[in-house]
Amino acid sequence: MEGTKTRVLHVISQGVIGGAQAHLLELASRQTSTFRVSVAMGNPDWLRDGLVAAGIRVFAIPSLMQPISPLDDLRAFNNLRVLMRKLKPDLVCTHSSKAGVLGRLAAHRCGIPSVFTAHGWAFTEGVPAGKRRFYADVERLAARCTSKIICVSDYDRSLALRWRVAREEQLVTVHNGIPDVGEDLVAQPGTGTPVRVIMVARFATQKDQDLLIRAVAALKGVPDFEVELVGDGPLMQQSQALAAKLGASDRVSFSGAQTDVVRRLARSHVFVLASRYEGLPLTVLEAMRAGLPVIASDVGGVSEAVEDGITGFLVPRGDEESLRQRLRWLLQRPEERVRMGRA
Repeated sequence: MEGTKTRVLHVISQGVIGGAQAHLLELASRQTSTFRVSVAMGNPDWLRDGLVAAGIRVFAIPSLMQPISPLDDLRAFNNLRVLMRKLKPDLVCTHSSKAGVLGRLAAHRCGIPSVFTAHGWAFTEGVPAGKRRFYADVERLAARCTSKIICVSDYDRSLALRWRVAREEQLVTVHNGIPDVGEDLVAQPGTGTPVRVIMVARFATQKDQDLLIRAVAALKGVPDFEVELVGDGPLMQQSQALAAKLGASDRVSFSGAQTDVVRRLARSHVFVLASRYEGLPLTVLEAMRAGLPVIASDVGGVSEAVEDGITGFLVPRGDEESLRQRLRWLLQRPEERVRMGRA
């Protein structure tokens, strides 16, 4: 009966389309048969609609916003504490840095055990040094209130141990996963023209669409190709301006946020993810599921998904020339795109 189920409250800050949000939607939807699930979030957006469709209660905490703001953060902490005392969950599961800290502190104050899923640490390599030290200090504080910390890659678990963020027995690796799709959503990377290159990511500091734009703008003597950038975010206009400046607007299209990513992947030939830092990105797994060769920045736990030279290529962070060379290689070799996609 519903009343006897273990009560689980998930907490996340942003509801926009992203890896952590897709993870939470899949996880929470599959928990409903066993647990009584609720979700608290700051900006509801895309995630709320999916949760409501799955019959999951959603509670808005408007002050739970991403930027650090002492007044809003205190208000969010108090609102979460009030909500937890009302719902009386048996377990609080937190996602993303801001919600992870405030949710765990509020749960601790209410005497409720909590778990934190680190979808990539805020103190990972690629983040400015000063911010890394600050975020590591904050995570050490929050870890004192946490039963378990789930890392989505072995890289992130090792990073947490290296920075002494939590005790070894608190940290466990659970790699990200995604559900299967039908054969109609598997790409044919060896056939069709022009060759379609796709990158799916928010236009935010973590990602590096500009690196891809610069790489393709200087690509000469290759088969006809086009690049689709799927996603939105605060840096989208900056990237559009760069494409225009470099004369790449005829090859690079900006599709904005889309809900049919699986179909767009199925129409593509090569997947690229240029990043400054990552946990274990779901978009890479989705591209591999679609049978696409992947070119990705060798950051975070990406190498735990992409086998260099087998399922795709890993390129150093920010290395425009390496990215260009790998793109040229795959654009010219449809049989290799097929081999890597099948692998």
